Amino acid sequence: MKTKTLSVLGALGLSVSFAGAAMAQECGDVSIAEMDWASAELMANVDAIILEEGYGCDVSLIPGATTTTFASMSEKAEPDVAPELWINAVRDPLTAAKEEGSLVALNDGPITGLGEGWWVTPAFAEEYPELDTVEKLLERPDLFPYAEDKSKGAFIGCPAGWGCQLVNANLFRAFDMEEKGWVLVDPGSAAGLDGSMAKAADRGENWFGYYWSPTSMIGKYDMVMLPFEVEFAGRENWDGCIALAEQDCQDPQPTAWTVSEVETVVTDDFMEKGGVAADYFESRVFPGDIMNQMLVFMNENQATGEDAAFEFLISHEDIWTSWVSEDVATKVKDAL
Repeated sequence: MKTKTLSVLGALGLSVSFAGAAMAQECGDVSIAEMDWASAELMANVDAIILEEGYGCDVSLIPGATTTTFASMSEKAEPDVAPELWINAVRDPLTAAKEEGSLVALNDGPITGLGEGWWVTPAFAEEYPELDTVEKLLERPDLFPYAEDKSKGAFIGCPAGWGCQLVNANLFRAFDMEEKGWVLVDPGSAAGLDGSMAKAADRGENWFGYYWSPTSMIGKYDMVMLPFEVEFAGRENWDGCIALAEQDCQDPQPTAWTVSEVETVVTDDFMEKGGVAADYFESRVFPGDIMNQMLVFMNENQATGEDAAFEFLISHEDIWTSWVSEDVATKVKDAL
């Protein structure tokens, strides 16, 4: 790829075979969005290494973010691929682009086990197996004493200014949590949210609050997301109330968290020329638990997406070799 990976491989004295050059002609140029969060950086670099070393593609990594990458792909047809596009952030314009045929969802599940929701520590889940849903847990605020008023239970929400702050506040009202004895706690910042979870998990204390996966925090502490007994109450309730400011959501209805959707999205031009690269993107799926482990590795080692990609390819051969043919797998392994 047109990043430092080539220099790393070159430093190892690796050469490109005639067969690899022939495959490069079949694959051609592929531009991949390397978006600005850890799991997306890892995915983009894994994709780049496999496509270059296994299929002989000429890969470029293009820095991006959800909205900017989506806009560039829909308006300019570049980059070719967004490996990890979170759909809720661009749902309406993405739907329109799909209907127009300019963008295509090549893989509608590139990571398993992801999502937003309400979590508890594994120690709590083990000690109180009967409290295995949100609704059951809400009847026991006494198990999560609020530091400033021990008679209340603490639910840790999102910092002010985050979109999920509105969602948690409205769900707090929808489930009558104040009447049940709960306090919605603003952690103040991302560091405050992480710190509250880490402190509780390290001390063996109970913790109940909002988080999302895949993340290093969920992976490090093996947190457990509780399911809701109530089903998702529909987009009208969610988009038209739950996700809005309190004054615009007069009657929030209880609902499960909206399903977090992530897709590998490609341009129509790429679909026409992609060939073996398109086939690869359709087949590659990262297990959520492994992704969380890799994010812990990145966090603890201050690893780049490229560093983590090599670690993943070396340590989890059983996973990625299932995405490709034996011949391709051999070429990638020879390059590591």
